[in-house]
Amino acid sequence: MLDACHFPPAGTLVDVAVSGGPDSVGLLLLALEADLVVTVQHVDHGLRATSGDDARFVESLGRELGVPVVTHVVAVAGGSNLEARARAARRTVLAPGALTGHTMDDLAETIVLNLLRGAGLDGLSPMVGDATKPLRDVRRAALHDYVAASGVVARRDETNDDPRYRRNRVRHEVVPLLNEVAERDVVPILAHQAALLFDERAWLDELVADERALEAVDCRELRAWPRARLRRWLRERLRDTRDDEAHPPSGADVERAIAVVTGEAVAAQLAGARRLSRRHQFLTLE
Repeated sequence: MLDACHFPPAGTLVDVAVSGGPDSVGLLLLALEADLVVTVQHVDHGLRATSGDDARFVESLGRELGVPVVTHVVAVAGGSNLEARARAARRTVLAPGALTGHTMDDLAETIVLNLLRGAGLDGLSPMVGDATKPLRDVRRAALHDYVAASGVVARRDETNDDPRYRRNRVRHEVVPLLNEVAERDVVPILAHQAALLFDERAWLDELVADERALEAVDCRELRAWPRARLRRWLRERLRDTRDDEAHPPSGADVERAIAVVTGEAVAAQLAGARRLSRRHQFLTLE
């Protein structure tokens, strides 16, 4: 199984995010098998009555394996989309570049979820080339078998079976139905498609690797570009960089920006209280 992993060279210092479930425990065991120098990072979101037990399990496993464990207790902000809020809370405490136990099955599920919300190339080719996802070519069932064979009894998160969460419905209902309709395992197919689309992304990114600022390019030149190149160029130029992460604009914002470039609109309001306008064939972002 180690051959399917994308780990850095032996001896590399890495942070490994371990929740206590079989995916992250498998990641930890494989990282140690790959001779990496591991520090375990555990995040207690406090969302389940058993979360404290998870933390104690991970700390005990760390002692057994001889690796240091850092436990973070976070408060998850209120609102909709619990998964997104928990993910945001984790990001505030996890070390940059921490490895996570996402498998090929997670990649396929993410593609389906992103497709349902209308994602573009980036959303349909997640995790490919992502150094923080070294198990992206490993199947979940094989990983669980590997953990079971090690003798470690991983924790079970009961919320992973809760149909109130969309990812769970994709995992337990949609993907099995796709397998049935296709009469084959669709996960490797989706992973292969993601790899192909990732190559397309890389090519488009080369095309838009233009050092000129948004305000420096004449809209008459922009209008002559193929729409895919223009869309990608605007997506990069309109990233919201006001915090630690450079958030790309939504597809709707990019389309509004294109309307300004083509002359269908003089200005457009974008997310983040920003305004894109055109004057004398040049753009201004305020």
